[in-house]
Amino acid sequence: MDVSKVRWRRSSLSGNNGGNCVEVAELKGAGHADLVAVRDSKDPEGPKLFFTPAEWDVFLNGVKAGEFGSSLGD
Repeated sequence: MDVSKVRWRRSSLSGNNGGNCVEVAELKGAGHADLVAVRDSKDPEGPKLFFTPAEWDVFLNGVKAGEFGSSLGD
């Protein structure tokens, strides 16, 4: 799927150095189902993951509930 023209966004807490960030883009319509795309900011041309909006909501709720530990070594 071509995602070269979508608007990617990342957390405002990420800073401007392009470091360890996850970027997210909402893909709406245009010949495909609505999807949420995710990529690594260090490798923008690399692989992307695609989720339905329902799957993305379940993931975000799990993160907010602490189901996956933290980036501090959990």
